[in-house]
Amino acid sequence: MYEMKRLGRDAAELTALADHLTAHGLVLEMLAGPLPGIYDPTGPGDLLFAFLAAMAETERENIRESTLEGLDTAARKGKYGGRPPVTTDDMLHTVLRRRAGGESVEQIQPDLIISAGKRKGQNPSVASVYRALAEYAKRKAYPEAVDAAHAGFAALQVGEAPDPASLSLTERHSDYRELLVTSP
Repeated sequence: MYEMKRLGRDAAELTALADHLTAHGLVLEMLAGPLPGIYDPTGPGDLLFAFLAAMAETERENIRESTLEGLDTAARKGKYGGRPPVTTDDMLHTVLRRRAGGESVEQIQPDLIISAGKRKGQNPSVASVYRALAEYAKRKAYPEAVDAAHAGFAALQVGEAPDPASLSLTERHSDYRELLVTSP
């Protein structure tokens, strides 16, 4: 094994592995880390393995925390992972108009051109066009929910937590509020 932290996700998992190795009469050779060499998970090596497992778990938790902090900092600056959407409102309007005229997405897609970004001048994929149509359908079907989600998202961007009481549920889902309030 290269390093202890590559062997498992937490101390309990690593301890279970040590027990498994012991039961099958196997030893472990660490090639790097604080104590490289052959490790026998019996006797005094058991204490060392437990200590190294706890260190590996702590390091993993630190990496996770710093990743989440970085994502939070980026979100507060308005930066999010993933590609920006390639479909624009003008493109969506064109697709909706031509679909109303009886054309399929596959017929419309080659005529669409991405206007900005890394793929500027290229055609969006058929999947991107269908995704834009699906998002449009959601916005049209549930405008209050979309507006509430956008308001909550905007509040998060400026560092405020949205008030759960102000988030309205649609008439269809009003019974969920009672369930949420009464559940433990």
